[in-house]
Amino acid sequence: MSNEIESNKILIRDAFEWWYRVPDYQRPYVWGLDQVNELLDDVAQWGMSRPDSEYFLGSIVLQKRESNGIVEYDLLDGQQRLTTCLLIHAVGRDLTRNEELKKSCRDMIYKEANRFKRIPEQMRIVYDIRDEVQEFINEYIKADSGTQNDEGLKAAQNADDISVRNLANAVLEIRRYFTETEDFDLEDFFDFFLNNVLLVYVSSPSLDDAFRMFTVLNDRGMKLRGSDILKTINLRALNEKEASDAVRRKWAKYWEELEGELGDDFDVFLSHVRSVLVKDKARLSLLQEFEDNIYQPKVFDKQRRVYIDTPPLLTPGLETFEFIERYHRHYQDIFNGNHYQLEKSWRFDNLITLLGETALADFWLPPLLHYREVFGEYRIQAFLRKLENKFCGDWITYQTPTDRIRGMNQITALIDTLKTHTDLRKEQQVEILLDADVFEYDRKRFFQILEEDDIYSRRFARYILFKLDVLYASADARLQRQGWLSVEHVLPQTPTPESQWCKDFTEEEREVWTHRLGNLILLSRRKNSSQGRLDFSDKKSRYFKDSVELFPNSLRVMQVERWDLEALRANHQEVLDKLRGYC
Repeated sequence: MSNEIESNKILIRDAFEWWYRVPDYQRPYVWGLDQVNELLDDVAQWGMSRPDSEYFLGSIVLQKRESNGIVEYDLLDGQQRLTTCLLIHAVGRDLTRNEELKKSCRDMIYKEANRFKRIPEQMRIVYDIRDEVQEFINEYIKADSGTQNDEGLKAAQNADDISVRNLANAVLEIRRYFTETEDFDLEDFFDFFLNNVLLVYVSSPSLDDAFRMFTVLNDRGMKLRGSDILKTINLRALNEKEASDAVRRKWAKYWEELEGELGDDFDVFLSHVRSVLVKDKARLSLLQEFEDNIYQPKVFDKQRRVYIDTPPLLTPGLETFEFIERYHRHYQDIFNGNHYQLEKSWRFDNLITLLGETALADFWLPPLLHYREVFGEYRIQAFLRKLENKFCGDWITYQTPTDRIRGMNQITALIDTLKTHTDLRKEQQVEILLDADVFEYDRKRFFQILEEDDIYSRRFARYILFKLDVLYASADARLQRQGWLSVEHVLPQTPTPESQWCKDFTEEEREVWTHRLGNLILLSRRKNSSQGRLDFSDKKSRYFKDSVELFPNSLRVMQVERWDLEALRANHQEVLDKLRGYC
């Protein structure tokens, strides 16, 4: 067998003609609902809007093996997306009534044995990671109707093995998406998925070479950013419109200064500008988003199956430069941390600090930028309060990233709609906006989760505790983002048997209350398990004393004389009432 490195693109229908093995040194299947939902939504939306184009799903790195004439590939990179594709086929097989699609999906999962051709049964992907994973695949993925086994899948959600838990969650999410998404057609989805979705693979029989390719593909080297190419496009547009040398120099210098100021965040800022204009989830690269959805937008006519040109949202050249300049000023002002004059309060800046804790989910920023562009600072603090409550509410009630982004884009779209009502004064437009249902979220579920659930291990735990600090802070208290924040239990997780904790709380009470909101506070220090188990009076003086001064909610808790069940319950109700009064 040749040692040559192979690389090419491959459609899903062809990729699942091959045989794969997940080696035992690979990590578990770790994709959560967000990643699964994002893959489904991106493919489905692309298929509906661009049914004749290809969608790039990503790359996979393989070590090629050959034995007895059968080629098999060890998956070094790409296990998560390829496994998710396998689950998609299984759910599609069990939902469809189309026998041709059912057989196509089944063939993507495994090849049936044929005694007379002496062909053994063979799975498309074999999991060497753990026996439990392969057993799950055999029972729920390989077997017809396996993904319809609700009782078994729900039990698997609580399995000890992390891969099994995530696989069960993914199957149920795929089934939910296929059955509950509006305007979704299963056959159209699979027609596009199999024939238009592609991967890029890199393969070598040498493990060293394959790992080297994996390293190269994942290396964070110097790359040409979308902002670099956009600069060239817009300067060229100035040349084509015969702008003066002084104008071209001005905007070239401005762009360079912006790059120097924002650094790697420049593309992120431009993506926010894109969202203001497009008001939809980004599905292309930054450059393609500007070219296809801003400069030359098209609408797909489903009946005629053709793209129709629509007016540009922005034109290259001077209009783009000026637009970016305006929104950069809004961006600078929002983050300058000096808005006390708005209502003689630091509440605006504190909310921005709070939202800044969600750096990977900053889709709240485009509607805020656009509000300032349209309405200036008029009632902007009231708008930010509504915006943050919507953002927080959707997050804590487990809305998917796609739905959360869609909610933010609806707010931006309503601002655009209201500014066209020239018959209304600005004050009237803002009043309509602040009363609109675009800010609604599942408030009942929000408070049910915070009241009844263990939230310590949730990603939003630190955020909701910091929000309580914002609410308890006085108007003159300006909160600063801390370099280190940790979530600490007042009643410790593992108190020593002889401690006062075990006298004040039964084992059952500790199990119910330890991880709930009312027992948690923020500290500006790393955890210390030994001091964290001290009795309450010692814990306050020796562990909490120098680590809570920056957190109003934590300081408030420190005023309690003792921390027994009555005090914990009272604090739990206190913080819930505080949130109810604000949210």
